[in-house]
Amino acid sequence: MNTFPFKIGIVGCAGRMGRMLVSEVLATPECRLSGGTEPVGPLVGTDIGLLVGPKSLGVQVSADAAALFAASDAVIDFTVPAATLHHAALAAKTGKIFVAGTTGLSADMVASLQKNAATAPIVFAPNFSVGVNVLFALTEKLAATLGPDYDIDVLEMHHRHKLDAPSGTALGLGEAAARGRNVKLTDVWRKSRDGHVGARPAGEIGFATLRGGDVVGDHTVIFAADGERVELTHKASSRSGFARGAVRAALWARGRGPGFYSMRDVLGI
Repeated sequence: MNTFPFKIGIVGCAGRMGRMLVSEVLATPECRLSGGTEPVGPLVGTDIGLLVGPKSLGVQVSADAAALFAASDAVIDFTVPAATLHHAALAAKTGKIFVAGTTGLSADMVASLQKNAATAPIVFAPNFSVGVNVLFALTEKLAATLGPDYDIDVLEMHHRHKLDAPSGTALGLGEAAARGRNVKLTDVWRKSRDGHVGARPAGEIGFATLRGGDVVGDHTVIFAADGERVELTHKASSRSGFARGAVRAALWARGRGPGFYSMRDVLGI
């Protein structure tokens, strides 16, 4: 199915990430913006073009997510967990492509997304940056190659407004390291250290979280052994990379059947 233009809708279109997604859809020749939603409030009825630039598009912000799914080939969601679960249910009902980049979802919430993927193509990732997804693959490979003599820590920093910690990307990096070691992350993680915590146990995967300023997203995976340290780092200076990856994922899912997909599937890594 290669019909153009490919119609993409954005939920949460007035937020920081939502506006970036709108701009990316508008900049992608084979795509057309089918609409955008926000909760009931003063932004509903605003021309979406005026959210990202000086030109009107003739497409207004709506509060009707069901109508957005009906008008779209794919819907992209970088909002909050409760809203994402609602939108995933709409995707399952309509069979439309759903690309979800929301972080802070519990294991039960992810399982709910997987259920909805029985009747719709759902692409879910903690981070849609192509560079970060290469970092996931490298982290898994290094964890498997370096072995248990190397302690692993994930250090992340984000802007002061970020709601969840550790970030979804940091947890994704922890999951990648755990896969490389063939262990379950929740059996070996330490999300914070405070006070007299004692010596570090063997095999622990640690997390350190920083918040401040307008940092879009910095992540470093540290492999530390006696006598040497290996560090893998990704720094995002703009949300545009996340938006590019999400639109790429939506286009990749075009014509595919129902299923629960990741950026590893999209990128073939």
